[in-house]
Amino acid sequence: MKIYKTACSRSKNILIILAVALVYSSCKGNSDAATASDAEVVVPETPVQVTTIDESSLTDYIELNATSSFLQKNYVKANAIGYIQKVNTQIGHYVNKGAVLFTIKTKEAQSIGNSINILDTTFKFSGVNKIKASEHGYITQLNHQVGDYVQDGEQLAIISDRGSFAFIMQLPYELRASVSSNQDVLLTLPDGVKLNGKVASFMPVVDTLSQTQGIVIKVNSADQIPENLVARARIVKTSKTNTTSLPASAILSNETQTEFWVMKLINATTAVKIPVKKGIESGGKVEILSPKFSPRDKIVISGNYGLADTAKVKIVQ
Repeated sequence: MKIYKTACSRSKNILIILAVALVYSSCKGNSDAATASDAEVVVPETPVQVTTIDESSLTDYIELNATSSFLQKNYVKANAIGYIQKVNTQIGHYVNKGAVLFTIKTKEAQSIGNSINILDTTFKFSGVNKIKASEHGYITQLNHQVGDYVQDGEQLAIISDRGSFAFIMQLPYELRASVSSNQDVLLTLPDGVKLNGKVASFMPVVDTLSQTQGIVIKVNSADQIPENLVARARIVKTSKTNTTSLPASAILSNETQTEFWVMKLINATTAVKIPVKKGIESGGKVEILSPKFSPRDKIVISGNYGLADTAKVKIVQ
């Protein structure tokens, strides 16, 4: 009987130990499950910066190169066969209309000298001809010097007519509808100087290879501008006032740039994807044609790249 009681006591002890172990294991499992469940609930928030829509004026520009040029060049030519006695100008000098540029002594006068005047003092033969400038301008080419023998009609110099000075802008023909006569043009020279110009005329030819048309831009400047200087010409293509716009950083697109969207906050921590249709772009801003946003709408401008639809965000300053 004593042996039986001892066996029963041992069995009870084993059962108690098993029960305690089972309870401990159950509690631990519940604790681990709760910890895993809590980890799944925590969603990371992406730090972002936001802005609102802006109602302002936007202007779309065309910017192209324009090259300075003298459209009219006057050729100074000899009016007799003889020798050049005087040259009253140099390359780069500005000359006025009617100024004497060359003095030519005919070959007959050079060979005869004053013999005729000695024979007849009333004859007053000199054989000296004066060549004058036909227009105002700059001497851009000088072909002869003192002592040269020249033929009648031979070119002596070239005067670039100051009145014909202009910038020639090569405009792609597909943009022809964006430019009209007397349209204002802002020219920026390489040294930063800005000049106001106007479209004066259109060249009647188009370059075969580039399919560009020359546009003549006249400027009013008291300073001397050299020929073949390349400036940047800005022409207003489209201008809108009081239009809805957002910073360019707020606009996202697909790889082919056929679809555009923004990330809009629907509450303090959630941003959703809103497809948009954009208009003109200018100065880091993009016109939003649709949809119509409220001035209270908050649009993500920083941290929005790669955000999924209905993303969790955190607004930072």
